[in-house]
Amino acid sequence: MNYELGHLGMLESEALHVMREVAAEFERPVLLFSGGKDSLVLLRLAEKAFRPRRFPFPLLHVDTGHNFPEVLALRDRRVAELGERLIVARVQDAIDAGIVADETGPFASRNRLQIPTLLRAVAEHGFDAAFGGARRDEERSRAKERIFSFRDDTGAWDPKRQRPEVWNLYNGRIRRGEHVRVFPLSNWTELDVWRYIAQERLELPRIYFAHERRVFERDGMLYAVSPYAPLLRDEVPFEASVRYRTVGDMTCTGAVRSSAASVAGVIAEIAGSRVTERGETRADDRVTEAAMEDRKREGYF
Repeated sequence: MNYELGHLGMLESEALHVMREVAAEFERPVLLFSGGKDSLVLLRLAEKAFRPRRFPFPLLHVDTGHNFPEVLALRDRRVAELGERLIVARVQDAIDAGIVADETGPFASRNRLQIPTLLRAVAEHGFDAAFGGARRDEERSRAKERIFSFRDDTGAWDPKRQRPEVWNLYNGRIRRGEHVRVFPLSNWTELDVWRYIAQERLELPRIYFAHERRVFERDGMLYAVSPYAPLLRDEVPFEASVRYRTVGDMTCTGAVRSSAASVAGVIAEIAGSRVTERGETRADDRVTEAAMEDRKREGYF
């Protein structure tokens, strides 16, 4: 009998080892859970690592207040089904406390405000390790991340201070005030994630599949019409068949035109793509200050 693991089996085995290692090494870990596809995969991995016992950590969502309602609905339902504890750290609470300042204008986004909100939650609850769903294929800076990614007492990340991870041996020693971001999906790709979703028959928010949505185009990207993204003078909403490759703040997460209405259809679509999901659908840094000044002079806002 052949007991060799396939590609997905090896990735799953590594992720389960990482999760159990964190549970053994750290006192107060937490799993970042938004209801998006990567965090739903992490949730399934946590089930396999620790069930039938409850997770040895709570779940934490940093809520910008500008999230897609379909994603929040699935987040809450999955947490209730599992009977786990969910902590919601709200950006609005950080704004009200004067920790961060809300952005204004047509290009305002709360995406960048998630980091200080997360650090506030980490300090408040004393978390020393936080599982995240980041992968090395998402963007160039992620390629420098280790599976155990250390943050200092200010929450800063320095690639030169990261520790070697030889033979899957992880060093979890930290000092007071420091914490570790842990990325069990580091060696996965977007295609691996979707193939695992197919294998495990995971339920996802409907917005990951092709659907009709009222959108507008800005800087070559399609955004959902919402109260959080005021239209510029020349922007006209229209209906289109779209889906989302990644899900975040509605103000900076773009949709892609698609007819892929099933997991198999999405897998086929991704297999033929040459653009990363963040490159195609995240606009966090797309609008430069110079571009905004040009638009002001042209009377867009």
